[in-house]
Amino acid sequence: MKPVTQRSEPIFNVPPVVLATIAGLLIVHAVRTLILTDAQDEWVLLTFAFIPARYDPAADYLRALYGGFGADLWSFFTYAFLHADWLHIGLNLAWLLPFGTALARRFGAWRYTAFMLVVAAAGAFAHLITHVGAMVPMIGASAAISGAMAAALRFVFQTGGPLGLWRGEANNDAYRVPASSLAATLRDPRFLIFFGTWMGLNLLVGLGTVSIGEEGQEIAWQAHIGGFVAGLLLFNAFDPVAPQSAIESEPTA
Repeated sequence: MKPVTQRSEPIFNVPPVVLATIAGLLIVHAVRTLILTDAQDEWVLLTFAFIPARYDPAADYLRALYGGFGADLWSFFTYAFLHADWLHIGLNLAWLLPFGTALARRFGAWRYTAFMLVVAAAGAFAHLITHVGAMVPMIGASAAISGAMAAALRFVFQTGGPLGLWRGEANNDAYRVPASSLAATLRDPRFLIFFGTWMGLNLLVGLGTVSIGEEGQEIAWQAHIGGFVAGLLLFNAFDPVAPQSAIESEPTA
């Protein structure tokens, strides 16, 4: 008889919830660009995008015309489903595929969905406090994806983790390895290199040194940072796997 070997799980075998996320984002953008008129799309933006001016007492007219009190709440989340153009959504999906896949495999569909909504709201809040009274709508899933990225960095570098799949070393439990503590993550040179590169790119784009998309479009880099910080800090609240620190503190027999 041949020995039974455990088959490694392909790193790009995308979970259904991530595929659903991608499909939802593409469908929303396709409807906006291919079906809606300019006037209808403007209504969608003013009703579902995140607009800091909504929370300015002097802008009560905006609240009355577009969505009312409901939009004050749902726009913290719905802005993430809207994108400026196909390049914008394409770049976001390129980041969502690896990091969203890692997170969904670890969290499961419901925890993944709740986490993405929470970090999207955190990104919107960061944008709000840095753009008080601004009328320009903020859209895009970048803040939520930044949160997923930060959360994934808590466990992908661990021994036996998802990165081992590239070398054929990790098994089906690669996404369930105990995560490192927040303090250990912040000291990890691999995390620091990744974070420094990512932060530098955000600052270059935010300051206009590097241009992405059409002329005149601004990158809401403060929202990206808000989502990233929230992802790092809130990871443990959603993680179903016991942290490394808890395992190390358990008494031995």
